[in-house]
Amino acid sequence: MKKYLATSLAAGLAIMLTGCANQHKSLYGWGNYQQQVYAHFKSEGDGNEQQIAALEESLQKIRAKGEAVPPGYHAHLGMLYAAIGKEDQLVQELETEKTLFPESTPYMDFLMRNYKKGVAK
Repeated sequence: MKKYLATSLAAGLAIMLTGCANQHKSLYGWGNYQQQVYAHFKSEGDGNEQQIAALEESLQKIRAKGEAVPPGYHAHLGMLYAAIGKEDQLVQELETEKTLFPESTPYMDFLMRNYKKGVAK
């Protein structure tokens, strides 16, 4: 009987402690990035200026909270700048992406080369 009571008490305690555990915190501050990307592709690229404004605003909120910017954020923002012809901001965003995520360097360089080829035509 004592063994059963001890086992029940231990199981109950384990369940309570599990319920009190901290919630898993995301590694990155996503803000509304995922919704913005979805909206961008759903609208087939219409409203690039509005997308840029929304992403820039979300970026400021992410930074204000001290959260890390997710991978691809600056690359997507850079491609939006490219779509409206702002090459200097494209370069800045792709360089930022490379700095934050060095593993993205080959792809960011690829995007830059292809953008320049497209502009040269």
